[in-house]
Amino acid sequence: MNRFRLSLVAATLGVILMGLGVFGTLTPAQAVGTVHASIVGSGSTWSANALQQWIRNVWANYQWKITYTESGSTQGRNDFANGSADFGVSEIPYAISNSNEADVRPARGFAYMPIVAGGTAFMYNLQIGGKQVTNLRLSGENIAKIFTGAITVWNDPAVQADNPQLALPATPIVPVVRSDGSGTAAQFSMWMRQEQPAVWDAYCGKVGRPFVNGHCGVTSNYPTVPGSGFVARSGANGVAGYVAQGHAVGAITFVEYSYALNARFPVVKLLNSAGYYTEPTAQNVAVALLSAQINQDAGSTEYLTQDLSRVYTSGDARTYPLSSYSYIILPTAEESNFTEDKGLTLGAFGAYFLCEGQQQAETLGYSPLPVNLVTAAQGQLDRVPGRDPADSRFSVASCNNPTLDPSDPNGNALAKTAPFPEECDRVGTVQCSRGTGGARDVATGPASPDPAAADATGGDAALAAAAAAGSSGAAAAGTAAALAGGTRLSADVTLANATPQTLPVAASGVLPALALGAAAVGLVVAAVAPPLWAARARRTRRRFPLDRKTT
Repeated sequence: MNRFRLSLVAATLGVILMGLGVFGTLTPAQAVGTVHASIVGSGSTWSANALQQWIRNVWANYQWKITYTESGSTQGRNDFANGSADFGVSEIPYAISNSNEADVRPARGFAYMPIVAGGTAFMYNLQIGGKQVTNLRLSGENIAKIFTGAITVWNDPAVQADNPQLALPATPIVPVVRSDGSGTAAQFSMWMRQEQPAVWDAYCGKVGRPFVNGHCGVTSNYPTVPGSGFVARSGANGVAGYVAQGHAVGAITFVEYSYALNARFPVVKLLNSAGYYTEPTAQNVAVALLSAQINQDAGSTEYLTQDLSRVYTSGDARTYPLSSYSYIILPTAEESNFTEDKGLTLGAFGAYFLCEGQQQAETLGYSPLPVNLVTAAQGQLDRVPGRDPADSRFSVASCNNPTLDPSDPNGNALAKTAPFPEECDRVGTVQCSRGTGGARDVATGPASPDPAAADATGGDAALAAAAAAGSSGAAAAGTAAALAGGTRLSADVTLANATPQTLPVAASGVLPALALGAAAVGLVVAAVAPPLWAARARRTRRRFPLDRKTT
């Protein structure tokens, strides 16, 4: 009886293993792509410096071919909608509220996924007596007035009030704006609509734009008044490149912080609600985005999109007000020429930059996504047809995300270690002389009473003091020191730390199925064969009984 039970257990286990081998291993593999097909994307220039670096990284390490066209967020949304791009990238979602621009959601299935965080910076070219100014400060009102033509010269009394220790020249201000549909312009106009409505509304009257819900609307296509002295250029490289020209003294533009770092040009320190002038460093952006409201409804089309209204008004002294996330628009169905093989590439690339890519974000001029958004974004990737969910190379658990806080899974370590600004960055009669952005190592004279002025390189006294006080970590200080030393990126740079981790892959396929199948057959034979042999022996004894008589 015991032998029968053991045989029954073995046979049952064999059948179960056989089922796992055939259905549990082979069936999921049939739902994913079989080869990494090439894919194309289009859209945001705000995110492009990060995206293009990551694309170079995965080509060098995996030979995944990804082509990305920096066409602007509006074109990226359009290209995805009409099927000419496998994915789009944008700073704003489709059909954004309070806008009078037609931008309907696409008919094809899609989902939003955060890519990277960053700050929209104001890169400028200004000189006093032939020497570059690198420590310019501006209030939100003055920024809005500059980009609506209400302030036209650099020595305007309102600008001078922001900069008490600069003898500002009567140089004309040249606002440089985007000529193409831009998510950066949309984010900037969204901020002006909320924070400077009177200034933005007055500009609507000048450019002939109708109000939306009582105020000047959000726009991706920045309006200008003919003959106003504004300059319009296409793309982030276009506006940044114009400002960086030697003859463009007086020019200022809005662009992602990365472009100012690459051009070795300064950015404006923007006044926040706590009364401090700050720049969009990775730490300041991380602090600001603690106040972002993220759509947490997984059943909503707008899942993971952002509401930045509380970011603009955050009371933390370290906040950079114009901080935000950028998004990739993912396909969720096999349509518009999107295949499972393309999905295999897109899914793997998305998992790569959500994990490994975030380690490089700060060096590239951005701020890494917090872990909670990375985790949610991985779930969005699983909706892409052809994505291999068994590919564990770039899982959240196995990557060293700079925002990971072991003591607080929903926190942000980068924000917690962000240094507080110096007293010379507070509103008042004292002004820090140290440079900003890509000109951090260039101080603006004459010497001011701030502690950093004693350092010939522009100094790092603030971070040293903050570290001594326990408000900044070694990682933050190291990054700031690298910037102070003049480390910059160019378009063809390959980062030393760009090689991804090579972890074992729990991949499905034919060999695992055959192994399970062999084990199953073995168990079934072990269970069935002994009873069969015993039955055969009994039949043989009955046919040929032994003669037990002796002669």
